[in-house]
Amino acid sequence: MAGSSFGRIFQVTTWGESHGKGLGAVIDGCPAGIPLCEEDIQRFLDRRKPGQSRFTTARREGDQAVILSGIFEGKTTGTPISILVENTDQRSHDYSAIKDIYRPGHADYTFDQKYGFRDYRGGGRSSGRETTGRVAAGAVAVKFLEELGVHVDAYTRSIGPIEIDAGRFDLSRRDENRLYMPDPEAAKEAEAFLESRMAEKDSTGGVVECVIRGLPAGIGEPVFEKLDACLAKAVMSIGAVKGFEIGDGFAVSRARGSENNDEFCLDSQGNIKKKTNHAGGILGGISDGSDITFRAAFKPTPSIATPQRTVTRDGEEREIVIKGRHDPIIVPRAVVVVEAMAALTAADLLLVSLSSRIDNIKAFMKRS
Repeated sequence: MAGSSFGRIFQVTTWGESHGKGLGAVIDGCPAGIPLCEEDIQRFLDRRKPGQSRFTTARREGDQAVILSGIFEGKTTGTPISILVENTDQRSHDYSAIKDIYRPGHADYTFDQKYGFRDYRGGGRSSGRETTGRVAAGAVAVKFLEELGVHVDAYTRSIGPIEIDAGRFDLSRRDENRLYMPDPEAAKEAEAFLESRMAEKDSTGGVVECVIRGLPAGIGEPVFEKLDACLAKAVMSIGAVKGFEIGDGFAVSRARGSENNDEFCLDSQGNIKKKTNHAGGILGGISDGSDITFRAAFKPTPSIATPQRTVTRDGEEREIVIKGRHDPIIVPRAVVVVEAMAALTAADLLLVSLSSRIDNIKAFMKRS
């Protein structure tokens, strides 16, 4: 299967299926000397694992990370880092009734058309469980970025019609609720909204917002490998993401140039800064030193207990009711996935950018 690798220098390949023996990732190109242990990865996996609340699937997976290679005496060696997460709570029989039925909103039909078969056990490679490997790799990228003073934080901006209030925003309180909303009041409203959707045997979507802080100006390429283009590709590769916007996003279509332009100024130390950040931290595909802010729109969970019309593989029309263990909303568990993909993108383009200028190469040669 093509398309399971991401990145050019800090390169990640994920592998495994929802109901196979396990999943994982191989990270190649991570610099040597970064402190890393399984607990660093586990901290991120615990944020996406199932069974955390009534708003996530009841599947009980420990999602324990095991590092198989690339670490010696607590630090990265510069060689490929292989991470394994075993599956321990598969119930493949839950899906046997729909093995020849195309579920609305799922990749069953398109996967079958591409490969001539489909792994009906929870979606196989198309399952959201594939993101386990991304999150594990993202944890490594975060450790690398933190060594350079770069920090990546994602959170739930909205669930259905319920959106966080900027006046109540407090990132330190994000992890106090299972919806990962940095606004406790909005989180309570969102929980009530989700309860109503669940009572109706339905689901809902939402928006994840992410901020990258500390990335210096000059990261990203000016044509096909623009930083915002790479972020868009990374985030849109997450299953269920149907929209991406950076900075003011689609609102720029209604703005004037005089409103949308970010004027430059000098800070108290004489450094070049912007007075505003409508661009979301990227100009011409290259980071400008401001916070990079983007949002991802997630569709409602397609697996719902409400009757739906569909067809079988043999072309028979019929009604279907999805059974099994499913999230009524994807967003809360997707927050850390967005964070991971942002970190992987930033790490890779930062390494690529080191070769952009001869003075960077000369500085490296002098250190050697």
